Amino acid sequence: MTNPSHPASREQVDKPITPLRALADRAFSRAAGAPLILGNKVSVLRDATENYPAWLEAIRSAKSRIYFENYIIRSDVIGDQFAEALAAKARQGVRVRLIYDWLGALGATSNRFWKSLRQAGAEIRCCNPPRLDSPLGWLSRDHRKMISVDSRIAFISGLCVGHRWAGDPLRNIEPWRDTGVVIEGPAVVDIDQAFATMWAALGSPISEEELRYERKTIPVAGDVALRIVASVPNIAGVYRLDQLIAAIARRSIWLADAYFVGTTSYVEALKAAAQDGVDVRLLVPRASDIPVIRAVSRAGFRGLLEGGVRIFEWEGPMMHAKTSVADGRWARVGSTNLNIAEDERFSQKLENMYLQDLAHSVEIVLRDKRKVRPASGRPRIGPLQTTASGSAGRAAAGVLRIGNAVGAAITNHRVLGPAEAKIMFAVAWLLVLLTVVATLWPRVVALPLAVLGGWAAISLLVKAYRLHSMRNE
Repeated sequence: MTNPSHPASREQVDKPITPLRALADRAFSRAAGAPLILGNKVSVLRDATENYPAWLEAIRSAKSRIYFENYIIRSDVIGDQFAEALAAKARQGVRVRLIYDWLGALGATSNRFWKSLRQAGAEIRCCNPPRLDSPLGWLSRDHRKMISVDSRIAFISGLCVGHRWAGDPLRNIEPWRDTGVVIEGPAVVDIDQAFATMWAALGSPISEEELRYERKTIPVAGDVALRIVASVPNIAGVYRLDQLIAAIARRSIWLADAYFVGTTSYVEALKAAAQDGVDVRLLVPRASDIPVIRAVSRAGFRGLLEGGVRIFEWEGPMMHAKTSVADGRWARVGSTNLNIAEDERFSQKLENMYLQDLAHSVEIVLRDKRKVRPASGRPRIGPLQTTASGSAGRAAAGVLRIGNAVGAAITNHRVLGPAEAKIMFAVAWLLVLLTVVATLWPRVVALPLAVLGGWAAISLLVKAYRLHSMRNE
């Protein structure tokens, strides 16, 4: 590969590949549902201190259009900076399109915030607010965080927009630990298409003229190959890709996940890789903004540890990053975002950042009576000799979801571990509370169920009528 500081020519990018590489490329393309895109420049951005200034600079440089999609955009001092920058470009005639998530904005963003942007000329759409014809539709959320400017430069990130990510130096509050990337090159067109797909799902689509760009018309910016896995609202492509990488990795799989609730099949794939000599590591936050997720994650620690997976807890402020790097070759930033890169230099940067994070973490180990405890001293960086997985490992792997844990306790179809006690207590007390309320005040329970049932019935009748009308047209 050529040096990234000297972009490859189109001929270099399009040179033939070996049959084995072509076979591997086909497997990855099918698993991810996305082709490999050559000729890109990709850089890693750490925390809000590097991400936010780069985002604002790109927004202020926009000439024709800005696509902005983010789960949470808070109406605070940070959100106001972005609102002012976006409004200024909209008043200049730049087409500004913005997507935010209804649940993410609930209690975080004022109506005045959106109104001022619309008055400036920005087009704004909300993802999945509650609707009469879809009683449970609001459960599907848009967690994507991306910005694209002029089909020239794009950002994929784990960062939302708000003071939590920026911290407060005056009050000695550190920023949340998070990771993003900046992408230039042909892949930006696919990021635009991903945004356009979500935009069309929320209303009238973007015109073909506005999306007339094709990958081949975008100048080569570097020699990084990557895939745009546009997983929102369906994340099946990411799951398939993670499974494939876990199966073929030979040296290492290093994961960082703020909300690790792995599926049973993925957990088993990680354990199988570890038992085959692969250095599998998982970095999670010690403190979480969603405590129940931390409890569910810890419920699976014992099985992972027995399977040979090393687990570390971040000691600093909230770690919100979601990254994966395997064999120093495959790298992913974001769990429900857009990209996976297949480039050794980019992956090496993520590996180095991962090692820096481990220096601020504590390793979790199995101690006496096989209890999960923090290790003393700093984490070991070298390889780990894996141990055989026992029945507890198979049991705990399936407990990574609360429903599975509760189901196992009720049906008694497998062994449960001590780490699941908190989940059992929490669910038990919730059921006790519901039982008491249903006994003493049955209407309190019956009324919401009746409303939900009536809402669902009306929704089905409306949809049935619409389908029937379509048949008669």
